[in-house]
Amino acid sequence: MGLEKCCPLQSREALLSESAVRVEIPPPALRNPQTPQKTDENAGAESFSDSSLFAHWGQDLSPESRRVALKKFQYYGYNSYLSDRLSLDRPIPDLRPDGCKNISYPANLPQVSIVFIFVNEALSVILRSIHSAILRTPYHLLREIILVDDNSSNEELKEKLQDFVDETNAQRPGFIKVVRHAKQEGLIRSRVSGWRAASAPVVALFDAHVEFNVGWAEPILLRIKEDRTRIISPSFDNIKYDTFEIEEYPLSAQGFDWELWCRYLNPPKSWWNQQNNTAPIRSPALIGCFVVDRRYFEEIGLLDEGMEVYGGENVELGIRVWQCGGSVEVLPCARIAHIERAHKPYTEDLTTHVRRNALRVAEVWMDEFKSHVYMAWNIPQKDSGIDIGDIAERKALRKRLQCKTFRWYLVNVYSEMRMYTDTIAYGVLKNSLKSDLCLDQGPDTDNVPILYICHGMTPQNVYYTSTQQLHVGVLSPTVDDDDNKCLVDVNSRPRLIECSYAKAKRMKLYWLFTQGGFIQNRKSKRCLELAESSDNEFGYQLALQKCSGQRWTITHLLTGSTL
Repeated sequence: MGLEKCCPLQSREALLSESAVRVEIPPPALRNPQTPQKTDENAGAESFSDSSLFAHWGQDLSPESRRVALKKFQYYGYNSYLSDRLSLDRPIPDLRPDGCKNISYPANLPQVSIVFIFVNEALSVILRSIHSAILRTPYHLLREIILVDDNSSNEELKEKLQDFVDETNAQRPGFIKVVRHAKQEGLIRSRVSGWRAASAPVVALFDAHVEFNVGWAEPILLRIKEDRTRIISPSFDNIKYDTFEIEEYPLSAQGFDWELWCRYLNPPKSWWNQQNNTAPIRSPALIGCFVVDRRYFEEIGLLDEGMEVYGGENVELGIRVWQCGGSVEVLPCARIAHIERAHKPYTEDLTTHVRRNALRVAEVWMDEFKSHVYMAWNIPQKDSGIDIGDIAERKALRKRLQCKTFRWYLVNVYSEMRMYTDTIAYGVLKNSLKSDLCLDQGPDTDNVPILYICHGMTPQNVYYTSTQQLHVGVLSPTVDDDDNKCLVDVNSRPRLIECSYAKAKRMKLYWLFTQGGFIQNRKSKRCLELAESSDNEFGYQLALQKCSGQRWTITHLLTGSTL
């Protein structure tokens, strides 16, 4: 499986679904897919019809071939059976904006070292990444390729991969370097290992499941030559996991939400106003794959190696570079296709790592806005019980580099980000009558809040503001996204309405609430309560009625707030 980074727009729960793509580290128990394994024949046959692998591919395969393809798909999360049968030098469509093809570049651009990191990746996918890099990078600009194997257990990635490296180096001595970790270090430290092995003035840090498009390198190297404090991301397209067809993605900047999951953003208005689709796109953050001046990367503090495994390091780097005097750009003329997996066979600790790493970012770089990260993750600011490790070195780095504040970053770089400085309490909302049930946003399309068994995930996040609004569900990350949902009294029924709409229409969206007391609508005087219901599986439903003294509690108060 590959070490991988991407930017879906969903909440963290959606990211754990089959269609999600995230950083992936396999457990040691995963075995080589070539090794015979015992399977339940009936389960295997049933999964043929259920698997998304065969929705657009493989109808003509024999049952045995389908079984082999499915086993590999379940292991890798993409169609390695098909990958093994595709040319390593296959052509891909040139998806650059038309104007890119007419731009000329100077001959004296700096050389680049390309770093590919992987763990238990399909061999054909790694080889295609290498071949495309060699084929589509000018010979005089590509100094070397560095392969960082994060302790793969797949035997194919040892002898067979080494044979390919030896054959290549026989023709071009020292061109491919291999770094093999004695134990799994994770994506963050793997990238740093690759950087340490690099010798070119510029280093490109990528996953090992990509294909480079024509002309990708020159625009990036020119921007870095002009200003070494720029960190550059190419524009990404999708290699479909089942058919390996290339799907064009729209041009985007790269940002994050308050949980510090990365996400694609619309390019800023200043970019659109130029009416030049070849112009660099100013970007608040990075999605994980990037190109950087080798020495500047060290000066700015590399990646935070105090983070664990994966997640958040890309956001931290983007914030740090901007606050400490550099900049981040996405280049439309540099396009790279990246495989987005259909599923992940191992996500057990995904959220744990991302949450811990996000708190490190918050504590070092986000000043008073660190509260937003704690709120989004629904954990207390004090005594969270999460050990984020020693951050003294990172705080010293910030001081040494004389970096700006996070408020400066929000105002000047990521102005699309919503601020929630009026929040005074957050968490799950429980009624003393039935303490195992929580207020829940219910089905997203219904706009009707429900009672549901408490699980503390995003649909049960509640935020109470100093303006007496109750927001329910995910915090909307940017002003371009749908607005937050507010609890509103609509004809004596609780409803969830977009806050800005409810305010504009003068709806009943303001609530009196004290911790351990009632929740009463300020205008209608009705209270949010639990009413007995034989139609509900839990025996109760939410109601707005005459106050009977029912008491509500919310999990966390922000530091310094009273409720």
